Amino acid sequence: MKRRNLLQLAAAGAVTAREAAAQEQAARATRALPAPKIKDVQVIATAPQGLRLVVVKVLTDQDGLYGYGCATYTQRADLVVPAVEKYLRPFLAGKPADRIDDLWQAMYNSSYWRNGPVLNNAISGVDQALWDIKGRQAGLPVYQLLGGKCREAADCYSHASGGEIAQVVESAKQIVARGFRHVRVQVGVPGQAGYGAGRSDVKVERLHSGAVFEPEDYMRRALKLFEACRKELGDEVELLHDVHERVSPIQAVRFAKDVEKFRLFFLEDPVSPEDLAWFRIIRQQCATPLAMGELFNSPHEWTPLIRERLIDYIRIHVTQAGGLTPCRKIAAMGELMGVKTAWHGPGDVSPVGHMANVTLDVACHNFGIQESVSFPESVREVFSGCPEMKNGYLYANETPGWGIEVNEAAAKKYPFGYGERGERQQLNGGWGEVRRRDGTIIKQ
Repeated sequence: MKRRNLLQLAAAGAVTAREAAAQEQAARATRALPAPKIKDVQVIATAPQGLRLVVVKVLTDQDGLYGYGCATYTQRADLVVPAVEKYLRPFLAGKPADRIDDLWQAMYNSSYWRNGPVLNNAISGVDQALWDIKGRQAGLPVYQLLGGKCREAADCYSHASGGEIAQVVESAKQIVARGFRHVRVQVGVPGQAGYGAGRSDVKVERLHSGAVFEPEDYMRRALKLFEACRKELGDEVELLHDVHERVSPIQAVRFAKDVEKFRLFFLEDPVSPEDLAWFRIIRQQCATPLAMGELFNSPHEWTPLIRERLIDYIRIHVTQAGGLTPCRKIAAMGELMGVKTAWHGPGDVSPVGHMANVTLDVACHNFGIQESVSFPESVREVFSGCPEMKNGYLYANETPGWGIEVNEAAAKKYPFGYGERGERQQLNGGWGEVRRRDGTIIKQ
């Protein structure tokens, strides 16, 4: 505020002379403070829960001003680290830290070939760290920088699973008793590798020695599960289910039609990203709400589904898309087309990434649902300020930026390749193989 305006307000009694002087001093300090520049970009690689987490720390040339961002790509975590250290660090050195969208566009285009998961996650780490810095500068939580809250907290769903239908129903009842109103239900198929559920020791004939999965067996089993859940849980509990792309496209069409009578909250990932054209056929055949996007990396994947209103929930893994900056734009596009958000929120997302999720949840009007998360003591040892879950709702921090600090000494106690109890783990981090009885690999 200009000096003469402050003096006029003071003369009119709107503010005291002391308040006017303090405001003028603050305004001068703000004008005199140069925009922070990026001094260094560091990587914190840790696995406190046995899951590989990659967090980027961006330091500025202003003492004590830094930020954290999630760059976690568990299946190829060892590739994200050099992507940040060898490519983005020298690229960003000396650049202004306050131009978030401009830097995102520069990073996105700098590799020429783009929309891959390794570089998208690396970009996400930097992008989220820049938003953290901006919030710390402003003294505001990041959701305030996006326009403030549309709701008090994010309604969440939790996972009920088991090898037998009765076990799933009992698990769902316990989840509802904890305050959740939405439950994802998954049941195993005897002797087979059902997604999100255990399997029994029943022997299944096969032409190989690995995990086996037969789509028709799974679909019959899932329909029986939904029938039991509606009978035991009633209509008030919202049911969700993840197909995990394990069936053929035409089977997905039939399955989506068959589950319509059970009134699911949504049916997730009925087909793989390679088969997106089939969403048009599913949409023509039934009114089952659809969720998709966990494996998406590129606008070429999510744009047609949102534009043509072929899904009801966009379920992108925020770091895979490149961070908060692109995902707030995706959410805005979804709002225009009546598509709600349901950001992916598994255990292999760092607490910083979960805070980015809930920030979008509370700040975007078209929020749909959020996957629930819990943070064991080992994770809280490394990350202070984790978002809090209460009565089925996830709450954003009210402290500046993400409100999260990383104990780097504690992070070093949990290096890649070791579980929570110190046991040695496979370093590759790849997704396991699942095959049909004849040995054909299953998409998942």
